[in-house]
Amino acid sequence: MGKVIALFNQAGGVGKTSLVLNLGYSLSTFKKDGRVLLVDMDPQASLTTFMGLESEELESSIYESVVGDSPAPVIDNIHGMSLIPANLNLSAAELELPGMPNREIRLKRALEPLIGQYDFVLIDCPPSLGLLSFISLVAATHVLVPIQTQFKAFVGTEKLLGTISRIRSSGHNPKLQIAGFIPTMFDKRNAQDERTLGAIQEQLASLAKIYPPIPRSTAFADASEKLMPLELYSPRHSILPTLRTISKGLRALK
Repeated sequence: MGKVIALFNQAGGVGKTSLVLNLGYSLSTFKKDGRVLLVDMDPQASLTTFMGLESEELESSIYESVVGDSPAPVIDNIHGMSLIPANLNLSAAELELPGMPNREIRLKRALEPLIGQYDFVLIDCPPSLGLLSFISLVAATHVLVPIQTQFKAFVGTEKLLGTISRIRSSGHNPKLQIAGFIPTMFDKRNAQDERTLGAIQEQLASLAKIYPPIPRSTAFADASEKLMPLELYSPRHSILPTLRTISKGLRALK
């Protein structure tokens, strides 16, 4: 069975979608015919856009699978990866899901027929603590947490960890593991960034692996504008060794 890794942080702007795309690509290249599926669970559909699709033109998306019984629409061979796309319709799911039976497992049920076909499934969670994030974490085997190296972002980690704890204690996913924490948007010239990185390393290391920080850079945005992973856009970029270190850690997950 493939590993299902949800990238989750209730805060926006932490680089989560860029990490899904770029870690997915790195994982897809670690061996010949590496199989990676990306799942866009954010109604903003940024991941879908970064993969070169016009979300408003899609005939179907993950929305129909979550609120209905439609098979998940998989689009294959985008930079060697597969994608289940999202569009704005997904925003309605937050209102529709509360009244549905088995709402907690609807994404898990939609993904189950596919998981055995992939080495990794990466879920791009929305930046919220709502139902879409909840069902994403229920469907996951692991959660990977990007944290911006700013004090406000670090303080918000307590609520994030509380959500993971509730997922476990609810019985919907008691075996959910934390795959690690990724400090993002790190600027070593900024004293607050240095202090926050130190706090992340000191206070969260007992919970899971702390990966090397991702430096603040326009490179991800530049690559996304060209609708490609950074490794294709700039094959020698200095951030790539850090991405490979993280993907190596994900490959070692049990």
